[in-house]
Amino acid sequence: MSEEATSEAERKMQFLYGLRSKGVMDPRVLTAMEKVDRGAFITGTFAERAYEDTPLPIACGQTISQPSVVGLMTQALDVQPRNKVLEVGTGSGYQAAVLSHLARRIYSVDRHARLTRPVRRLFQDLDITNVTIVTGDGSHGLPEQAPFDRILVTAAAEDPPGPLLAQLREGGIMVVPVGQSDAVQSLIKVTKTPQGFDYEELMPVRFVPLLEGLGQD
Repeated sequence: MSEEATSEAERKMQFLYGLRSKGVMDPRVLTAMEKVDRGAFITGTFAERAYEDTPLPIACGQTISQPSVVGLMTQALDVQPRNKVLEVGTGSGYQAAVLSHLARRIYSVDRHARLTRPVRRLFQDLDITNVTIVTGDGSHGLPEQAPFDRILVTAAAEDPPGPLLAQLREGGIMVVPVGQSDAVQSLIKVTKTPQGFDYEELMPVRFVPLLEGLGQD
């Protein structure tokens, strides 16, 4: 094995070890994250830090979440192979790429065309065909594609957004950061039951706020 291949294998092992040490234990999630090279989603100054467990800035004042948070959110979402998933907040496309290995179909919405355009091109290059990237106001979801089996929100709302809860199928799960400020946010898992919604608090997190309308690109 060449030196480059050895260091690549070591990097992958360290990456997966880091995920496990933070509580990402689901074998399907770990396999999906092993298949997706985070380096493909980070360009410019921060590219060399792609494999660190840290959030990094991307365009439009957004961030790419740290891998352990992506793993824990994906694990909480409990995605099944036949699920249709809505992601609110495409960002770099990294989370959607991980979901593409777990679900049948993903719709990912972002308010910034400056983010969605390059992600579409990248997904073509990576031959990811089961993800549809939409430029739009994710706070309203995608009513025309509802209901969804799973909904993942990668921006913090004050409360789980009503329009998104309405687009969740019975038995479906939504994972969403909730909080009044940057300082205090909590990751919430919402399960839709015949009686209503069950809420489970998972862990403290920090996400950019969920904003209505389209970004000024």
